[in-house]
Amino acid sequence: MSAFAERLVDRQLGMIGPAVPYVRERELRIPVSDGVVLLADLYRRPGPLEPRPTVLMRTPYGRDGLGSLIGSLLARRGFQVLVQSTRGTFGSGGQFRPFLHESPDGLDTLDWVRAQEWCDGRVSMVGPSYVGHTQWAIAPYAEPGLCSMNADITASEFTSTFYPGGAPGLLNLASWVNQIGRQERSGAVTGFLATPVFSRRKRRAVAALPLQAADVALTGGPVVFWRDFVEHAERPREFWAPAEHDGFDAAAMPPVCMVTGWWDLFLDRQLVDFTALQRGGATARITIGPWTHGDRGSLSTIAHEMVHWLGRHLHGEPGDDRAPVRVYVQHADRWTDLPCWPPPDASPTEWYLAPGGRLRAEPATSRELDTFVYDPADPTPSVGGPMLQPPSKQHDNRPVEARDDVLVYTGEVLENDLDLLGQVSAVVYVRTAGQQGDVFVRLCDVGPDGASLNITDAMHRLAPEREATSPDGTTVVRMALGPTGYRVRAGHRLRVQIAGAAFPRFARNHGTGERMSAAVSGQPIRYEVLHGPEHPSHVVLPHHP
Repeated sequence: MSAFAERLVDRQLGMIGPAVPYVRERELRIPVSDGVVLLADLYRRPGPLEPRPTVLMRTPYGRDGLGSLIGSLLARRGFQVLVQSTRGTFGSGGQFRPFLHESPDGLDTLDWVRAQEWCDGRVSMVGPSYVGHTQWAIAPYAEPGLCSMNADITASEFTSTFYPGGAPGLLNLASWVNQIGRQERSGAVTGFLATPVFSRRKRRAVAALPLQAADVALTGGPVVFWRDFVEHAERPREFWAPAEHDGFDAAAMPPVCMVTGWWDLFLDRQLVDFTALQRGGATARITIGPWTHGDRGSLSTIAHEMVHWLGRHLHGEPGDDRAPVRVYVQHADRWTDLPCWPPPDASPTEWYLAPGGRLRAEPATSRELDTFVYDPADPTPSVGGPMLQPPSKQHDNRPVEARDDVLVYTGEVLENDLDLLGQVSAVVYVRTAGQQGDVFVRLCDVGPDGASLNITDAMHRLAPEREATSPDGTTVVRMALGPTGYRVRAGHRLRVQIAGAAFPRFARNHGTGERMSAAVSGQPIRYEVLHGPEHPSHVVLPHHP
């Protein structure tokens, strides 16, 4: 990166102060236990080598680009940084099987770093998204432990993010598969570039059946990770066990700093990790802004938190008295500091499905039944939400709500602002033939102009072998919708949607019980959604005073 580009980056990120000179040693060769050699670049002070604390970053996206951006940014702030290409990427040996090799390769790399004359044994790790997951693959097992982690927009385990509620997160995975399948090809468009041509190609690929071959349509060739993703959709946790690091001992973890966004696909799981760390006695803090995954608006916060956390835990610089949790309340346009997550002063309020498509603060007094038919040949679409590529965040849901395969329940006009801060959940009593199908629940904010903007949602795939079903075939679906920080303004109304799909964000349910990877046909599913005194379907909202 040129000096001019570095100055521009510092200015864009609001990083002030003089830059420290550094040198970059390229393509250091790091052997791991099975004989594979991984390549890395070292950013260090000019002059003779001397033992210093080291920042480690392991990335599948190349040592240039994100690697050089973070490496040089930290080097200019006086940190020594090693940026390594993970197995099978950008010159490193072996085959890239995402998530599966990061723990053994990472621990071998950590041992190698600590054995070098330029490292004093103290090591911290940084990086967002997949780069953050490589930290989770090391930190719970490192002996001695890491000095600190900056694990942004990421999580300790894989399954719950990419198979949320048991339904494969199709469109986000297709975006990432396109990136990893094409990023090293000469002349290929890399990164998450949402060009119209790519967006159309991606949607065609995930709409075609069978899904097993979508990687070829996306990238022009097979991608092992895509085949792993679709082939193991029915029992994902078993296959992805090597990628799951959520059984960590919080008391043994290093200090962890996190930045994420209300519209990030890892948010749910990242807050589970944060809560476990905090309750288990670890030093942890988190910032949640109004951002999507990798949102440009988040970059300055990520950079400043990273430099501050590393300075504190590697160089002994003073800390601050900031609260452990800092969140942005959307549409209230304010930041709020909290001592913990979930917010201790949020009170749960229940809103019940009621006759006539109403949403009420008290249960209905009569038994009611609403029906719709979901057709896998024309799966219910979705708009907005925590997507890797636009359209993400909030969008007007009225075109979707007008479909006859979507149930809509709307509350009265609010007399006062309603601040929601914490975990949203839902309980839905549903009947389908053979307990087949998906249940998608979305909470919306309806403005005076009628626009219905999504706040949060969740998907649940019914599984007869694990569902609790009553003799009349009714299943009680209990769902944790995504957490939120959101003000529903006075004069607005709350709305709940219930549907049998949110396509192509989630893979369609074929209604036949066939494996997702090979299914080429489907069967319509009739849904009955019950509400009333015996079946009090409702959402639980975290009202924050």
